[in-house]
Amino acid sequence: MTHRHSTAVTAASFLLLSGVALTAAPAAFAGAPGGTYAGDRNSDFDGDGYDDVLTGAPGGTDGGRKGAGYVTVQYGAASGMGTATSIPRVRTAVFGQATAGVPGSAEAGDGFGTAVATGDLDADGYDDAIVAAPGEDEGSMSDAGRVTVLYGSRAGLTPARSVTLGSAAPAADARFGLAIAAARLSGATPGDVLAVADRAGASLFTYGAGSLEGTDRLDTAGRNSMQPASLTTGNYDGDAYADLLVTGSSLEEDYRPRSSLYMGAADGPAYTRSLGGGSATASGDIDNDGYDDLVYGKPDKPEDENEPLTGGSVGVYLGSEDGMDNVDELGTPTQVWTQYTAGVPGTAELGDGFGADVSLADVDGDGYADLAVGVPGEDVGTVADAGGVRILRGSAAGLTAAGAKSFDQSSAGVPGTAEKGDRWGGQVRLADTDSDGRSELLAAAPGENTDDGVVWCLAASTNGTVSTGSWSYGGGSLGASGIDARFGTSIDE
Repeated sequence: MTHRHSTAVTAASFLLLSGVALTAAPAAFAGAPGGTYAGDRNSDFDGDGYDDVLTGAPGGTDGGRKGAGYVTVQYGAASGMGTATSIPRVRTAVFGQATAGVPGSAEAGDGFGTAVATGDLDADGYDDAIVAAPGEDEGSMSDAGRVTVLYGSRAGLTPARSVTLGSAAPAADARFGLAIAAARLSGATPGDVLAVADRAGASLFTYGAGSLEGTDRLDTAGRNSMQPASLTTGNYDGDAYADLLVTGSSLEEDYRPRSSLYMGAADGPAYTRSLGGGSATASGDIDNDGYDDLVYGKPDKPEDENEPLTGGSVGVYLGSEDGMDNVDELGTPTQVWTQYTAGVPGTAELGDGFGADVSLADVDGDGYADLAVGVPGEDVGTVADAGGVRILRGSAAGLTAAGAKSFDQSSAGVPGTAEKGDRWGGQVRLADTDSDGRSELLAAAPGENTDDGVVWCLAASTNGTVSTGSWSYGGGSLGASGIDARFGTSIDE
């Protein structure tokens, strides 16, 4: 079994502004709260069994305030997801701080939607949406940051029930909410625990007695001198609790990417060890052995900086009964992938950004989680930084290049034209919005059309991701202002 070491955790109080009281879902619609595995996350805000899609547009205009930001929701259905004008039409919604019932005020530069996450915080069977605004000011403290929770219900997300959270000790430029995640990290609550990162660490919130309360503080800066940048959760040892990985930059190693692993336990997550890291992380069961595996993307440098490799890399850690105890003291990943790796489409070139974003889910229904890798700096022909996405398949041995696929805006069936600086694949997400056991690919280019932002949806089949029938949409397709919105900056896993 995994040996967990004690961690120095500082208890803290947190600021909370709440809307109306919460009510439980009818039993007939209630799901299973408190998921521990990455595959348990389905962003199902209305409890109908279909994945819903939560997308952030932090540059968007809300309430007349440019850069206040907003999020959109596309509810899944038997026909999959769509837009406000799709045929068949599906339900969509837009939320910002100017929306009636949502706490706070829409202000220029808030960046509402910079990061998004979902989890069933109140254990009512409906997933809740967590939205970060790290540019939110607290009094005279600029960019202190806040996080808003929109609770799910049979009707979907309900702004009238939303709450806002802030740091116990807000500080200028802390950017509270720069990364967020939720999962069943402890036994203190039947629902999911919310983790919110800022530049000095991460705060944990649990739901009890009708409200969210701050409980613990994970001091990553003090433990291993790391400034957080990304959070992911998964059950890496197969016990009753999800585990939390905090990834960021080491303040003592020239900002080299590092990660801190906190293993879930009945009394809360405990620091276990340090691992390698990157700017993007994802969890899922790649080898279908019952243990979640961990992937990180390092788009700027190769894993072994002594080798003449360029263009970015992806590292893989395979979970086990002992969690990550099988990893050596240096935190060496089980597998490292680059565009130099045999079978991986493309050629590694400086600035490709291979691993700028990563997402894990089963795209072909074979039971193995597959990996989508964003390569936003990839050149398409002579078009610089047009961007692309690579799909690597999961197998019993881990990731494999057998059957690997490559997509970009020059691929047959993909709408649009590859243009300089599009950076297609800056965000990637795999989501099963039609509940057929195969996840579609969402590939975003937040800088498309001079920072308006566009998301492309590529279908899933028994042969995996296919470009036939692909379609694209922006914030304007969902009833919001698409101008300079940077739509697709964040898409929930």
